[in-house]
Amino acid sequence: MKKSLLILCAIVLATQYSCRKTLNVNTNPNEPADVTVTELLPAAEISLSHQYGNYFQLVGGLWAQYWTQSPSASQYRPFEQYQPGPSSANTAWQELYAGTLTDLRQIVKKAGTAENTKNYTAVAKILQGYTLQLLTDNFGDIPFTDALKGEDGVTSPRYDRQQDIYPAIIALVREGRDLIDVDALGPGTDDVIFHGDMYAWGQFANTLLLRMNLRMAYVDPTTAMAGVAEAQANSYGFLEATAQIAYSSSPGNAYPFYSEISNLGFTQNVVASATAVNAMLANEDVRIFSFYTGTVGLQQGYYGTPSPGSYSLPSALTGANANDPSSATAPVKLLSSYESLFLQAEAAARAGAASAAMDLYNAAIGANFLEYELTADDAETYILDVAGYPLAGTMEEQIEAIITQKWFAMTGNQNIEAWTEWRRTGYPDIFTISRASRIGNQFPMRLPYPETELTRNLNFPGQKNITDRVWWDVQ
Repeated sequence: MKKSLLILCAIVLATQYSCRKTLNVNTNPNEPADVTVTELLPAAEISLSHQYGNYFQLVGGLWAQYWTQSPSASQYRPFEQYQPGPSSANTAWQELYAGTLTDLRQIVKKAGTAENTKNYTAVAKILQGYTLQLLTDNFGDIPFTDALKGEDGVTSPRYDRQQDIYPAIIALVREGRDLIDVDALGPGTDDVIFHGDMYAWGQFANTLLLRMNLRMAYVDPTTAMAGVAEAQANSYGFLEATAQIAYSSSPGNAYPFYSEISNLGFTQNVVASATAVNAMLANEDVRIFSFYTGTVGLQQGYYGTPSPGSYSLPSALTGANANDPSSATAPVKLLSSYESLFLQAEAAARAGAASAAMDLYNAAIGANFLEYELTADDAETYILDVAGYPLAGTMEEQIEAIITQKWFAMTGNQNIEAWTEWRRTGYPDIFTISRASRIGNQFPMRLPYPETELTRNLNFPGQKNITDRVWWDVQ
């Protein structure tokens, strides 16, 4: 209870600070208020969490085919039509740049490498890398070298190529990881992710590096595996506990997507997708009752069906159930314990260590079952009956098994990462084109740049087609 209260206080503090930044339109943005790193860190973390757990959670939920538009509502039909307007990304883009990344940059400037503040710099660099990967994975080329230089007069930042951004953000995360001093003073309760546990931050950074390098596995396998080996050799190891931000039922402190639901009058806009529900039913996967309220899914884009209200809903554990107030307390999972294990399994499979990959794969499934309050016996039965690892298969067959089970594990909780991994690998291969598609027999492969870039950035390179693949997407 004491920890929960401290976290809540930190969230309230950060929310109040964020509101002041947003509402004080007479403040010169090039002369930020003299706030401390202990105020900037929770503001940055919650800014990131709010976008990850709202806009990106929605897009991933629909395009990873966990959810689909409810027939009795209409808010997200453009996403099912594969034609979201550019304005749909305005808030997420602006908040990640003007909120999250700006606050993190200020932390680095203020904290530096002094003995009592360098851990703040370490965390800020790690989260900068995380945020920039989120942006470039979903939009492609983005402002990087020229970004956040308004105080230097750069108001129209040029875009960097994604293949140039990736080495830079990998280097940024390594810098943060290697700056960590577990014995030095650093964040405490103002860190709403790990509450000042710097060893956990080292593991987070190392796992993030594993994710970043594996993202390049098909487009640049040599560089990718060299980066994987570097992360594997690091003494921190990999993440063992889920990196998440907890929310509460207190007004203003609810799970971000549930807050959006409340802002829309508690309208249930999303229902269970038949893609995920039917796959779970075929597998007799007991997690279906953790992720959904029942076993009836709707096909993608079938919101014109004549029987609204007869479909299962996302469960409160996903934070997307308008009818269940406990949705407010769902956590935003930035990087989960089971994702960490699936990443390690893929790395082992690509290195030819099939037995080690199988053990990590089984552990990942088990961790997901346990995190959703199921038993080790449930996980073991599922592995034996359904998800046995193809030990004698080809490397690609093993990777298909790993990514497919990762997709099941991320249902409703790491939606955007699941969609990103589907784009990278093509797994699972069960997705169906939305009936409402306005781009023909194609899937969306990236997010449209925000309208604000079209209208305000003189160096904007032009809008991309939603079917254009990002750099690492070559499968």
